[in-house]
Amino acid sequence: MLFTQQHQELARTTERIVAEHINPYVDEWEKAEIYPAHDVMKIFAEAGLLGIGKPAEFGGLDLDFSYEMVFAEALGNIRANGVSTSIGVQTTMCTPALAQHGNDELKRNYLAPTIAGELVGCIGVSELSAGSDVAQIKTTARRDGDDYIINGSKMWITNGVQGDWICLLANTSTDSSSGGRHRNKSLIVVPLKAKGVSVSRKLDKLGLVCSDTAELFFDDVRVPVGNRIGEENMGFTYQMEQFQEERMFAVARGLRVLDMVIEDTIEYTGQRQVFDIPVRDNQVVYHKLAELHTEVEACRAVLYQAAERYLAGEDVTKLASMGKYMIGKLALKVPTECMQFWGGQGVMNENYVSRAYRDMRVTAIGGGASEIMLEVIAKSMGIHPGKRSKR
Repeated sequence: MLFTQQHQELARTTERIVAEHINPYVDEWEKAEIYPAHDVMKIFAEAGLLGIGKPAEFGGLDLDFSYEMVFAEALGNIRANGVSTSIGVQTTMCTPALAQHGNDELKRNYLAPTIAGELVGCIGVSELSAGSDVAQIKTTARRDGDDYIINGSKMWITNGVQGDWICLLANTSTDSSSGGRHRNKSLIVVPLKAKGVSVSRKLDKLGLVCSDTAELFFDDVRVPVGNRIGEENMGFTYQMEQFQEERMFAVARGLRVLDMVIEDTIEYTGQRQVFDIPVRDNQVVYHKLAELHTEVEACRAVLYQAAERYLAGEDVTKLASMGKYMIGKLALKVPTECMQFWGGQGVMNENYVSRAYRDMRVTAIGGGASEIMLEVIAKSMGIHPGKRSKR
């Protein structure tokens, strides 16, 4: 990818906001186990950063996806992934389908104020019985005249406590056959203040501690049919499209996090003396740091290639899945191996390496587990048994 001055200015603006308005407070937010989502969203919105690729008609900048990737990578400078994950849900996970397929009234009522930072959005796909296997969701939206009546629950919902609306995937048809499960779902905008919506609990997590993550219940929640995004029973397809941007966001944000873990480790091992020499001067240490840096750069190359092809209108399911698989593996490897060189200091919460170790763990799970990414890649290669049997 070739980055213009405009790309660089966008990155600098994001980095400035992070340095001035986010990082000075992340320790405080981590202790509180929540951060002020509406306040932070408003700061980014005022800089035009919540609608980078969204239509200008609804407050966006109408820029291509390369700018969203630059923004996502710059968000990796936030030293608490709970904040950057929440922002990513707002920009790249709950709004792409709405911007692409929603009607104008829905965009005016939800997309525009979300881009303006006035509303905080969520994405509602996962359930206790359906994570990576999206087709297994049980939440239903039954048609009743001009309304849907929604019943069910959603789990691990980022922004679920502070959010104003959710882009909800629900079954709008009773067809539960193997093929039907991919053609019986719709995406529906549901206000979280609607009667029958309740936050069961704010979840206690290993990482992303300052991000409010919730379990939500929907008990006879009535919303207008006009709140449906696009065509009925096309929700699975729309969500799969949305997943591609989500997965590329996860890669871009994660790359900068891993950069910082390596950079912090280089600095610390250069200062820490063991047997009268800096830890970094041991070949096993500087070789390992060189290896990790190389692998992060290789993942970055896959992301940039995927973004270029996405801009060209190509299907990037395979490349995006490769990038997501790679960042998931590196999320397990880089913080673990760097922490080893910190000794006892590595397990102290006062050091960023320990927070990154916790925060990055979910990267191999959320947005499609690493094992699911391998399934997707194998199918695209034509070597998956299920794929071959259909030939």
